[in-house]
Amino acid sequence: MRFTEIKRKKSLNSKISNTYGLDPDKLPVHIAIIMDGNGRWAKKKLLNRIKGHEKGADTVRMVVRTCREIGISVLTLYAFSTENWERPKTEVAALMMLLKKFLISEKKEMTDNNIRLNVIGQKKRLPADVQEEIQRAMNATCVNDGMLLNLALSYGSRAEILRAVRRIAADVKDGLQDIGHISEDNFASHLYTAGMPDPELLIRTSGEMRISNFLLWQIAYSEIHITQTLWPDFTKEELIRILNDFQSRERRFGRVLEE
Repeated sequence: MRFTEIKRKKSLNSKISNTYGLDPDKLPVHIAIIMDGNGRWAKKKLLNRIKGHEKGADTVRMVVRTCREIGISVLTLYAFSTENWERPKTEVAALMMLLKKFLISEKKEMTDNNIRLNVIGQKKRLPADVQEEIQRAMNATCVNDGMLLNLALSYGSRAEILRAVRRIAADVKDGLQDIGHISEDNFASHLYTAGMPDPELLIRTSGEMRISNFLLWQIAYSEIHITQTLWPDFTKEELIRILNDFQSRERRFGRVLEE
């Protein structure tokens, strides 16, 4: 699957969307999720924060399966930000271990369910063994075209935008590009998400009312849904309710629709 060919996918089961009360023609092509609340979930239960991340990994599996089942083409999950490197070293190490385990354990399921894995972010900052597992999983799923799963790892949108600016500036300096021809499409082609449709729906769990340096360019016209639910408690049923809410919204993109 070339990213430039991504479009709305049909459900694995033609009756799935109707079962959930969803209109298959109004599903978002691309959903992005800020997965927040693992630490608070653990604290509420008097558990170590790592237990919250472990439970959160179960929610990731459920959301990926559900999105594939109903026919979402692209799912982008904010898994680890550039700012997360500032967390305690023990927590960062545990998160990297969980990430590695997830990549190993889910490789077969991604292959069996025709899901292609992609990673956006500063991959070179990740531990070498994690980079190796990422590459193995990406290689194993590279021909899959049922759904694209983006894991945002060591990702920060400001850093992504600066990276794009530097690349365009270098092209202009080298005479490969005319500064007068730089357009929104041209700029977007230098982002990690080049060739992908922008997210139509952004979900954030845990009730925090902020974007947290996530896909700042790409979510310019995304519908935003904030839920108070902590990520480990996020359910399939809530995801379906959010999709139903998305389908009830009138997306005007700054225009006034005629009566």
